[in-house]
Amino acid sequence: MNAFPKADHVDIMLLLEGTFPYVSGGVSTWVHQIISGFPQYTFGAVFIGSRRGDYAEIKYELPSNLIHLETCYLYDFADAPLIEELAGSRTPFDTIRHMHAMFHKRDLTELENSLKVPDFFLDPVSGVDFQNFLHSHRSWELISQLYQQRCKDPSFVDYFWTVRNMHAPIWLLAKTANTLIPARLYHTVSTGYAGFLGTLLHHSSGRPLLLSEHGIYTKERRIDIFNSDWIQDNRNALQRDPTEVSYYRDLWIRFFETLGRFCYGASSTIVSLYEGARNRQLDDGALPERTTIIPNGIDIDRYAPLREVVHETPPLVLTLLGRVVPIKDIKTFIRGLRLIANQLPFVQGWIIGPEDEDPEYAAECKALVESLDIADQVRFMGFKDPLDIFPGTGLVVLSSVSEGLPLVVLEAFAAGIPVVATDVGACRQLILGSGAEDEAIGSAGGIVGINNPLALAAESLRLLQDPQQWKQARQAGIDRVERFYKHRQMFDKYHELYHMGLV
Repeated sequence: MNAFPKADHVDIMLLLEGTFPYVSGGVSTWVHQIISGFPQYTFGAVFIGSRRGDYAEIKYELPSNLIHLETCYLYDFADAPLIEELAGSRTPFDTIRHMHAMFHKRDLTELENSLKVPDFFLDPVSGVDFQNFLHSHRSWELISQLYQQRCKDPSFVDYFWTVRNMHAPIWLLAKTANTLIPARLYHTVSTGYAGFLGTLLHHSSGRPLLLSEHGIYTKERRIDIFNSDWIQDNRNALQRDPTEVSYYRDLWIRFFETLGRFCYGASSTIVSLYEGARNRQLDDGALPERTTIIPNGIDIDRYAPLREVVHETPPLVLTLLGRVVPIKDIKTFIRGLRLIANQLPFVQGWIIGPEDEDPEYAAECKALVESLDIADQVRFMGFKDPLDIFPGTGLVVLSSVSEGLPLVVLEAFAAGIPVVATDVGACRQLILGSGAEDEAIGSAGGIVGINNPLALAAESLRLLQDPQQWKQARQAGIDRVERFYKHRQMFDKYHELYHMGLV
């Protein structure tokens, strides 16, 4: 059991869903960087996860100015209320019914203010507390009516449990919001459940909410939902329209879109990492005047000494740094490596990242390595400090189907390593530049389409087999990161936002 730091108030409260300090990765590293970069402020953090048993030990050393940490596990119901027959109050359930009408139309412009504060979800008389949500006649009546009016799937049982599982975390978040220590500013690093918690805290305390989106949460959840095999579709072949998303997939997507709009509406400033992400936020309901772009930045001096290792020819090592999960599309990297090995038999592929988030997918990746007969070429190395693996790396590869502005690309550039990446997030901007000044620096690697191992292999071979092109890409990466992506530039912009929010 970890002994968490505790305080009675903080300057800035970070709301973190599935990231720091229990999950390693780019976003978690950025959170650690932000806390450490502002020693003049005290920070608190709420880690939001699925179930306590899904996470091992803390993965990061906690900075000294992180003086409060607590957890909220969305599907741990150890203190769920006992079953008791309840009537339920009509008015608050009418409010929920109206919310679902707006939810169904993807329109939250008329959403009642009562839904934006924790009290609605905690008071059994003027609102709907957890016990009423689980066990009251009004709740059963509401779910039954919504099924009859809107559900396109024939299974009421699946509809009932989908609605229950989808909404139950809201009550845990309301409880967290009601008991959390006060802060002068709330900072959520995503929409989703963390953003909803931030919305409740903003409306109940009157303090500002700042949103920083690294990847667009609703887009990433949409990818997860489309790839999930636990979401049912009980229609028979004659009932299905192949052009339609199954009802439950669409229901989950609309749910997360709704949480996103909640958060956009409550946030005084909405930060994205690049223009494409900002445009997506606008499409999803963010107000233009509240949005701003702050690219990630890194401590270049930490990686610059690695450039002193001189390679006349590129090391035949392709390194993928990322969690072993479907959104990183490790399988495309593995298939690409098989094609590269056909021409460069001594090539190596290093996969650097934790495997415990999706063990089944990790097992599938290892089975794919065996089936392609490249077990001697591929190494699953777990979590490693990039400083330890960059010196032997010829190319850093990202095969992801979704990214924001990945820190690993900036770290590779700072270390003098070209990058081959899929055309997602800001990867094109990072590798090819954005704007005349940036583009004049030249290409720092290669860009390929998603799920295309042939293109990934071709771009990698182009660089590995031509030392001159590799060296040019190497220098372009160094020049670009030093010109546009120093961490001081990022800190200065966040200092302005924190100063505005804390006054």
